[in-house]
Amino acid sequence: MKNNYLKSGPIFLAFLCMGFGDVVGPLTSQLQAEYELTNFMAGLVTFMGFIMFGLLSVPMGLYQDRKGKKPVLVIGMIAALIGLILPILGDFSSFELLLASLLLLGTGATILQVAGNPIMRDVSPEGKFSRNLSFGQFFKAIGSLSGALLPLLAAKYWGLDWKILFPIYSSILIIAIIYLWSVKIEEKRDDSETPASFKSVLSLLKNPYIFFMVLAIFLYVGAEVSMSAKLPNFLEHKFNFDIKELGLWGTLFFFLALMAGRFFGGVILNWMSPQKFLKITTIVSIIGILGLFVSTSSIMGFASIFIIGLGFANIFPLVFSITIDAMPERSNEISGLMVTAIIGGAIVPVIFGAIADIFSLMAGFIVTLVCIGYILGLSFYKRK
Repeated sequence: MKNNYLKSGPIFLAFLCMGFGDVVGPLTSQLQAEYELTNFMAGLVTFMGFIMFGLLSVPMGLYQDRKGKKPVLVIGMIAALIGLILPILGDFSSFELLLASLLLLGTGATILQVAGNPIMRDVSPEGKFSRNLSFGQFFKAIGSLSGALLPLLAAKYWGLDWKILFPIYSSILIIAIIYLWSVKIEEKRDDSETPASFKSVLSLLKNPYIFFMVLAIFLYVGAEVSMSAKLPNFLEHKFNFDIKELGLWGTLFFFLALMAGRFFGGVILNWMSPQKFLKITTIVSIIGILGLFVSTSSIMGFASIFIIGLGFANIFPLVFSITIDAMPERSNEISGLMVTAIIGGAIVPVIFGAIADIFSLMAGFIVTLVCIGYILGLSFYKRK
């Protein structure tokens, strides 16, 4: 057991570092003010954070199939570290430097997703992959939250700003690289399998089960990003919250619920099957989203947001682990496809915004309802 904890320790730390990639959200408004950017230029911040999920995931999955998951994990950490050190060396002198930095940070986050999710299976006791993946997502949520919380604390107590994130993140990554490098991990692989190729990866999508599960990741990430972006607007629309001063509490509350849900999900999966838990957690998500429509007070609104966060918390690790457990011999290829599907976080919110512009903000939330409704239906799908 002690040996398992030793091996899984650096992987949980990798998940924490994975969350650093989500800093593009909170950084957008900070950089817009710092460098006097237009809205379009500010939009490039999140674009840099997401674009590599679409471009790099499958190629890295193929590389990983040949070289192993641990070396790929180290490459991801080094890419993120270089991205974080660049602005420090350049004294944060230009917005272009920050864009290059965030592109490298997004590259690192992408690679960490490709390697981190399947390598968790290698360091997990038999039957505990889903549980550990939920705990891993809990650590990732801590990393995600830090992007908003650390600058607030720095401003309040030390008179510093968002720039403090870069040396802190760099230090943690250096520790993570050294820790991971020093631990021996035996990767589970079937040597009889032929190496993966682009053709073999794409051929997986001909399998209806794999296609449906990859689409589930695409829709889930899109729904999560839509929620984190639009909950401040919901509080403004329904309860006249000042979006600059109070609206962001909606996003913060949502992320806190995600973090709590992932921790408790890891506990629950000790005694409940992933398939059953996926049904329950999607039903909870739908109840929370419906609560947004019927909320008549801010207390009801925040209760609904918290329920959504609890429901959303474990959908990603459950879909991911259930799919890999169904075809463990194709874990690298499946991981590449599923991390590519994270690009749904760039596409679904655009659809949400279009629906909201044409009809109303609350009509936009129907998009998230449809996304989670699809996953609920999929949870009853019987794989042949």
